[in-house]
Amino acid sequence: MTEISEKILKLGNRAIKKAQENNRKNGIPNVYCINGKIVFELPNGEISTRYNFS
Repeated sequence: MTEISEKILKLGNRAIKKAQENNRKNGIPNVYCINGKIVFELPNGEISTRYNFS
């Protein structure tokens, strides 16, 4: 991996962590795709495959 690629990757990872923390603070679940399944990390830390969007 080139030096510029490493810098871009570090910046991207930092931005993702900041966005995830902002979601937790604002009560918004983080959404991931793991092994082809949509998974929600709720603000309380619980992991679920279902989320009520009401």
